[in-house]
Amino acid sequence: MEEIMQTPIRVTVWGENVHEDREASVREIYPDTMHETIAAGIREHLGEQTEVRTAWLQQPEHGLTEEVLAETDVLTWWGHAAHDEVSDEVVARVHQAVLSGMGLLVLHSGHFSKIFIRLMGTTCSLDWRSADDQELIWTVAPGHPIAEGVPHPLVIEREEMYGEHFDVPQPDELVFISSFGGGEVFRSGCAYRRGRGRVFYFRPGDQDFPTYHQPGVKRIISNAVRWLAPGELREAPNVHHRPMAGWFNSP
Repeated sequence: MEEIMQTPIRVTVWGENVHEDREASVREIYPDTMHETIAAGIREHLGEQTEVRTAWLQQPEHGLTEEVLAETDVLTWWGHAAHDEVSDEVVARVHQAVLSGMGLLVLHSGHFSKIFIRLMGTTCSLDWRSADDQELIWTVAPGHPIAEGVPHPLVIEREEMYGEHFDVPQPDELVFISSFGGGEVFRSGCAYRRGRGRVFYFRPGDQDFPTYHQPGVKRIISNAVRWLAPGELREAPNVHHRPMAGWFNSP
């Protein structure tokens, strides 16, 4: 039988790169930056199934030029302190790429990013507490590809708390929920479809904790990359103009 060659998933890992630049405590946890750590986790789990590059806020056009996005199947997004510094032009470019079929993985405080708010159409606000909180991530859709091989629950010993109400649309698929020491719960793994693209929001990843070094978190991110990858050629949805009624009966 002839072997079928699989085309690698082209992944761009985008990071704000502000905390790493300004805070020694964050550099101690992520000496290679958060985005490089996330990229390394994807390479570790998916290997030759992916081609992974990184981009960050301070680059020209934030590293997300038309050429880069055209060569990106899945974009991951981590931002926190500089959402307002992201160019509206770049946001519009990413938005169009998602509608055309590119997958988008939004991480932690990326819930307040311009692109996520635009895709959700809501405030994306939530409750939070910055403390050493234990987070239990519970799988509520065990048959979903993003949940494959993930412990139930996945225990994160130290994290920031996010709690409901999370002002996002009802997810098309809810894969994970989180619980915290204060009794709070949160929809921490939310899957959406926008146009021809898929979007997944995954909650953990505060810059003050080594969350992206944790094997279970790396597993979820890698699973999400595979699920988000477009299954067909990317193309913007078309709007058709019909010149006459009954066109479908014409010879």
